Amino acid sequence: MRALAAAPLSSVKVQGVQTVVRRARVLHFVTGGFSGATQVAADLVRAHRDNRIFEARLVLRQKRHTDPLRIEALRREGLEVDVVTDALHSLTMWQLRRLCLQWKPDILVAHGFSEHLWGRFAGLWAGVPHLVHVEHNSRERYTWWRLAQARWLASRTDRIIGCSEGVKASLLALGMPPEKTIAISNGIKLEPYREAALRPLAQREPGIVMAARFARQKDHTTLLKALQVLRQRGLTPTCWLPGGGRTRVRERMERLASRLGVQEQVRFLGFHGDVPGLLMRNRICVLASHYEGMPLSLIEGMAAGCVVVGSQVPGVQEVVEHGRNGLLVAHQNAASLADALTLLLSDDALAQRLAQQGMQDASALYSLERMTAAYEREFAAILDGQLPLRAEANSSAEAKVC
Repeated sequence: MRALAAAPLSSVKVQGVQTVVRRARVLHFVTGGFSGATQVAADLVRAHRDNRIFEARLVLRQKRHTDPLRIEALRREGLEVDVVTDALHSLTMWQLRRLCLQWKPDILVAHGFSEHLWGRFAGLWAGVPHLVHVEHNSRERYTWWRLAQARWLASRTDRIIGCSEGVKASLLALGMPPEKTIAISNGIKLEPYREAALRPLAQREPGIVMAARFARQKDHTTLLKALQVLRQRGLTPTCWLPGGGRTRVRERMERLASRLGVQEQVRFLGFHGDVPGLLMRNRICVLASHYEGMPLSLIEGMAAGCVVVGSQVPGVQEVVEHGRNGLLVAHQNAASLADALTLLLSDDALAQRLAQQGMQDASALYSLERMTAAYEREFAAILDGQLPLRAEANSSAEAKVC
């Protein structure tokens, strides 16, 4: 872990007396696997820094496949980033507690399963005044014991946030308290896609992009099988697969591509530094998945002016309205996906109409600014006491945001 720097101070006048206070501090704790949850947490830390309403810090839970170069890239941006172990849950909590005791956050935001458990336990242990749970998926592997822990923690948590209405519904079905549970849709930076409208689909490569980490949640298998069907129909589009994740999953997909005879079409890119550029060069953005919370990769595809295709599963269905801003295909059905891809590769007018609507929706509904403003409003409301504070936190809470 890195040494913690002293917090910047600011001074205000209260009834003519100059008083030194500090901005409220928000600590975001999330997986170091660089999933969508990691992206959202990092984006919020950047926004807090730029908006100068809150001081912010990012703490990542180390994973076997965590890329140290990506951590250093975040630090070079000027983000305060620490890493805690995942060797043992008790050690994760102990290290995070120590960071909290040193930095003294006013709010600890624990993102995703199972980080939201260990993060909130550490926050309680350290006496952090306010806890927030953010859930990023519509389906998680809760055992009865972990669900019992989540419900116990919920009574000691100020806000429980789902990254979509679908995730909020899942949280309520798990027994989370309705009075504390809300939805804030994920958002993306739109600025990298500002030239998308200048690149009509007819002038793009007839390629397919699926930007997703290699993990059990994602369904690369169905996409590769759909490419085999397209090949049998005489269509051989290049398929670009940027994304990190688990090495053994990626290697299994490489072997599958070879067995299916589509290996010459498929580009396994690993982490890619210019996904917006890749999307804006190609025609179609696909997300084959078993479940989602709020699929950032599809929203990015929409913003890039691609026509999007998604599996008809929770999370994706909230973003893609079939026939209006993209196409939905049957879950784990290569023939259904191949039919959609065939249609979009052959019907320029349909593809352009869907892509245009998707681009409008991305701008209107899923901007990073919109997401950030919603989170910062919630944090301000928590600090203003608009939900009952936990009794154990009342006596130790520090001065509120200036």
